[in-house]
Amino acid sequence: MAGAGALTLPAAVAAFRTYLEAERHASPHTVRNYLSDLAQLEAFARTSGAGAPPLPLACLDLSLLRAFLADLYARGVSHTSLARKLATLRSFFDFLCRRGLAQDNPARQLPLPATRRPLPRALPIDQVFALLDAPGPETPLHVRDRAILELLYATGLRVGELVRLDMQDLDLPGRTLRVRGKGKQERLAFFGPTAAGTLAAYLGARAQWPQIRDTAALFLNHRGGRLSARGVHLLLQRACRRVGLSQSVSPHMLRHSFATHLLDSGADLRGIQELLGHRRLSTTQRYTHVSLDRLTAVYDRAHPRARLEETS
Repeated sequence: MAGAGALTLPAAVAAFRTYLEAERHASPHTVRNYLSDLAQLEAFARTSGAGAPPLPLACLDLSLLRAFLADLYARGVSHTSLARKLATLRSFFDFLCRRGLAQDNPARQLPLPATRRPLPRALPIDQVFALLDAPGPETPLHVRDRAILELLYATGLRVGELVRLDMQDLDLPGRTLRVRGKGKQERLAFFGPTAAGTLAAYLGARAQWPQIRDTAALFLNHRGGRLSARGVHLLLQRACRRVGLSQSVSPHMLRHSFATHLLDSGADLRGIQELLGHRRLSTTQRYTHVSLDRLTAVYDRAHPRARLEETS
């Protein structure tokens, strides 16, 4: 790779990590994925005889990158994972080129594996209502759980956005939330009177919490600290068990349900994009495929000529 000079791969990866955290404000999950992919590449380079540690960045030429991806493919790595790893390599070398640490990006010469992004999975409206309306013990934790589930469906929040909410982010009279999304982008989320009622009940219970160790956090765990994403998954599983729903239901499915049900009811796609915090409209457009599938099924069941063809 031209222009790499005497720069070592570990030094380049360290600089890339600083860029991701300090300039791009990437989430910890994203940073971990990037670093994991690059560590896997470094391990492959060492076993391929590229040199002794610390490896020079110049060893990462087109032939080595191609061999790295071919080895992953031969070991049965999925096309989705291959595409992510190639995206990591492209981002890494793009960063080096912008900083003058490399003159070209060999990863740009490699084709991206063809992948089909799975359609979002949304719950039917009756299952969402069964989940939200299920009775339970009037304990502080159950009051909290109801507020969380109502809010996830009312706003379409990501679970990471929900657990980052602070008390100051909630405007209960105005029925709005200040949400910090991906890349530290802020947006307003709106919720209706039902979610507002469950939040008011939770705030009353929160004031009586046995101990509060994190006074800023909106949603607390049983020890008084900030509730984690894992905690939200567990409380959703408990709620699913109460109403007999599949344990594969995730918080993100409530986000998908929020978007799909809005679209089914005639909401504007651009408006849904803003509510979800999507940067690109193409991401939001995935929900149109879900709605079209539902519309086709409705047509096949209801149109007289469609039913006539089935019975003929």
